[in-house]
Formats: sequence, structure tokens, C-alpha cells
Amino acid sequence: MSGSIEEFHSKKAGDGYYERLEAELKKLNAELHAFNNITLLNTGGYPFSAKDNLCVEGVETTASSRILKGYVPPFNATAVERLLKRKFTFIGKTNMDEFGFGTFGLNSDEPARNPFNREYVTGGSSSGAAVATSVMKYHVALAVSTGGSISAPSSFCGVVGFTPTYGLVSRYGLLDYGNSLDKIGIISRSASDTANVFDLIRGPDDKDSTSVSEAPKKEKAKKNLFVIKELLKGETQSYFERFCDKLRGLGYAIGEVSVPDIEKAVQAYYIISMAEASTNLAKYTGFKYGYKNSGFEKGYNEFFTEARSNFGVEAKRRIVLGTFVRSSSVRSKYYDKAMKVRALLTSRLSKTLEKGNIIIPAMPILTPKIEEARQMDSVSVYKMDISTIPPNLCGLPHVCFPYDYAGGMPIGAQIIGSHFSDNGVLEFVQEWEKTFKYKFKYDVGAL
Repeated sequence: MSGSIEEFHSKKAGDGYYERLEAELKKLNAELHAFNNITLLNTGGYPFSAKDNLCVEGVETTASSRILKGYVPPFNATAVERLLKRKFTFIGKTNMDEFGFGTFGLNSDEPARNPFNREYVTGGSSSGAAVATSVMKYHVALAVSTGGSISAPSSFCGVVGFTPTYGLVSRYGLLDYGNSLDKIGIISRSASDTANVFDLIRGPDDKDSTSVSEAPKKEKAKKNLFVIKELLKGETQSYFERFCDKLRGLGYAIGEVSVPDIEKAVQAYYIISMAEASTNLAKYTGFKYGYKNSGFEKGYNEFFTEARSNFGVEAKRRIVLGTFVRSSSVRSKYYDKAMKVRALLTSRLSKTLEKGNIIIPAMPILTPKIEEARQMDSVSVYKMDISTIPPNLCGLPHVCFPYDYAGGMPIGAQIIGSHFSDNGVLEFVQEWEKTFKYKFKYDVGAL
């Protein structure tokens, strides 16, 4: 399809291309806020960006948090390094919810704007990555998902968001949110581009003990699909049911399954992720890491309170709740139970995936306006992740892709596979793309 890596190289960008690209991006970025910074490195290759919680040598990396303002890493994240070695051109760090804490992309100083309509949310936490992909003709984004941070913005911005099996892509160079949940993935305009980049960044890494040496299975898209009936509700249900009818017309067999207790995935995820987040953020004290507090004459509490006041509201909430659930007095009541729910759901989903892939709506609602999302309380926001959390909690590969449009805004679905069936879910989306025409409002960098 057009916009592919192969097309870009066949057209051969001429002199001045990257200068023009940079100028166009900076102009549009003043309105959409997709990038925290635009910095071109290694010009001459296919453009890629990195979410602002992935380290890039010599480029400010803040995870969209004031507490990391001015931090410039002396090294590259492994995924970034592998693309640079393949002569890809780095173009900048993309905006995000602070430290990855968010569903709608609103938890940063200057939230990204949806390129289809700027009054609407982009989705989070990889908000800028999805916006940059939606507006650029030739581009792939390195993004990160913990509980849906790739699927949510991909659904709201009409792009392809791929979250691989946990461990297939090294997490070295990532500013951690939840160590057992974080996965570096890819957002692009096509599954074929995603598959090409995935082959370049995956593989074991001596610098990351959680990376695995096992390669993804070489398999085709499965024709048996299953819908989880507990997740068939909300504003997107009727659109999704029509989508399933189209798939049946393309030769797919679609069955309905029940996954008991799948709704508990949300509670389990937030308990586990907050516990891990509070641990990871404990090092930002203003003494060695994070905001540099030079007032050493101050008392202990005053010194660290001043430094950690630079965290945003959502980060503070997760630090407090995470510290609570892992405390010795209540650990067995909350954290240990959440881990049992995680193991149970992994087992139940894996049994279904032995028979075929799972297909579900990416989000239970149509893209909301920014003001509507801001009026939602935190618990209501967390519930929006009901479809994106299960595959993330269980470390399963999944792809979010657009299948329809409503009121000019895209609607996304998720295809989920068993562990290491990454190629199969990408193959499914490539097959879908033969029958579906993506819509984009911008084509920045077109040749």
C-alpha cells in the first residue's frame, strides 16, 4: 500500500527533503503538539520517532514530566539504536501522558490534539506517536504500551498500533512505568511497515534480562476468530458487529466466547501497575535523579517534598496508591490477589487462543471531546481500558487498526494472538488492509 518504507526508498528523497520535513513538522506541531522536541539525527533514511520515555543519546528525554526537565541521556535505547544502525532517520521525541499515566493523552503540560478534529482527544499514553503517524506520509513511531498506551491512541487517531509479546523487544533505555507490563511497540500507517520494523528491533539483548531469545512463530493469519461477549458493550458495539459481518463475508469464522472475571482485569492491572510505578518513581528525589534540589540546608521532608512536587496530579495519585497496595499490612489483600487474577486470566485467554485469535473493540466509546474527557472522574477513565488491559496484563501480542469512521473520526478494533504469534496478528491486519481504505487528513513529508 502507499506510504510504505519500500515506496519511500523507491522515490529517493532529494536534497533539502529533511529540511523541508523539519519545517513542516514544526509548523504543524505548534498546533497539534505531537512532539516534545523535533531533532533530526542520521538524515538520509526513513523517518522514525521515539516516545519521550525512550532514551536517545544527546536528546532531552523527559517522559513529559517536569521532574525530568533537562535530562539528556548519554546512550540510546536498544530499539532506537537498532533503527539508527539500519540507517533510519530519527526526527524527534513524541508527546505522552506523564510517565505513561493516562488513557486520553491529557496528562501532560501541553496535550496533543487529534489530527482529525482538534477538539477531540488523541488517546494515551502514546498520544504524540499516534498523531505524528497520522499526519506524516512516511513515518514509523516507537511507542510503549503498559495497559493500552498503543491501542488507545491508535484507535482514536486511525493508525496501526502493534504491541508485541512481552520480552520480544528489549526494554533497555526505557524509563520504566511497570517493569512486568511495559512493552516497546510500533505505530505506523500499515501493518506491512510495522512488520518490517518489528523484524529490525526485536531479539534478545544482554542489557535487558527480561528480553527473550525465542523468536515469534512463522504463521499465517488464523481464520477462526472469537469475540469476548463480556466486552461487547458501549457506543462502539453496533459498529463492531457490522465489522464482524464484513469479516464473515471475507471467509472468517467468528464465534462468541465467555471469559469469566475478565472485567476484573482493570482492577488487577491498576493495582499491579501502580505498585510497580511507585517503586520506579521512588528514585526521583531531587538528590541523585530527577529535579535537582540544591537546598541541602533544608530538612529531610522539606527537601524531598519540594523536588517531588514536580510530579503531576495523576503521577502523585499512582505513587500514593501504589505505595499503599504494596505495604506489608495490605499486600495480601490487594497485590497478591491481583497477581492471582492476572495468572487466571492469562490461562483463560490462552485456552481460547489455542483455537483461534480474539477480535474485540479497542475502546468502548467513540472518540470523546477533550472537555468531555476532562469532566470524567479517574475511576471512569480507568474503566475505559477494559478492552486494552487484558492482552497487556497477560503479555499477549495484539494490533489495533481502524475498521470504520463515525462523524469523521476513526474507530479501531484489536486482534489478539497467543504468545509469540506476533506475525499472525500482523498478517491478519495486512489481509484486512486489502479491503479497507485508511483516511488521513495530512500527508506531511509526501514525495
